[in-house]
Amino acid sequence: MIHRLAGAALRAFLVAFVVALPAMALPDMPSDVSQMVLLAALVGALLTVVEYTAVFPSLIEFRAAPPYNRLRFATLAVIVVLLTVIARHSLHPTLVGSALTSLGSMIGAAMDFPFSPVRLMLVGLPVDASSGTVALVRAAAGIAYFLSLVLVVVFVIVVRILNWPIRKHAFNVWVNLPLFDPTAGGDVLHRLKRDAHFNVALGFLLPFLIPAAIRVAADLGSALPFSGPLTMVWVMTAWAFLPASLMMRGVALMRIADLIEEKRRRAYAQSEHLQPA
Repeated sequence: MIHRLAGAALRAFLVAFVVALPAMALPDMPSDVSQMVLLAALVGALLTVVEYTAVFPSLIEFRAAPPYNRLRFATLAVIVVLLTVIARHSLHPTLVGSALTSLGSMIGAAMDFPFSPVRLMLVGLPVDASSGTVALVRAAAGIAYFLSLVLVVVFVIVVRILNWPIRKHAFNVWVNLPLFDPTAGGDVLHRLKRDAHFNVALGFLLPFLIPAAIRVAADLGSALPFSGPLTMVWVMTAWAFLPASLMMRGVALMRIADLIEEKRRRAYAQSEHLQPA
């Protein structure tokens, strides 16, 4: 119990820190914005404590199948930290910010080809955007999208080479998939594969759909999300991380479906072998 409480408290602190970091690091934040960010950090910490102190999870998937959530949180934290440093550099230049901005600019330039997600994000900028804004968005988009791709590749390696999630212990489907209802109807294996394909497809399409949605909203009169550094950090983070997280979930569900199918095949083969002649 004490170990579970300590782990939940540490996770809650890390979640609150990541949520509050951009608002704390970026200068000249309005007081109302800081209060909203503080409230969001407290809510995130509270949800984390409740979820990780419970014996069985209710929201977080694959809680008992590391390093799924650890990879996701680590990538999210790195994206938020790097984008915060880049955004702060545009207001208060530093050597670290200059190095990260240069790295992001190189990655963004390499990914800035026709119909790429980075190009679509740049197309969403207003026509009168300054060269500094374009360079900032390209650097942030390049480094965020690159890290999201790294997340997916690393998780695929963990699944295929390190035999996730059964390398160290058995996998409990119902504990690790609290949002999956096995009694909803239909074959569980078919539903898992269908959800896996849907998540991978949606994760692939979202980096293209989000810039289009931003552009449509701008044409309808809504404010662009690049007007402030804090908004830019979180929009870029969501644009890069959410699709990668969906693709990661799709890969995980397909892996679980393969394990169930393999177990069924062994059970059927054993039952046929034991049938009387």
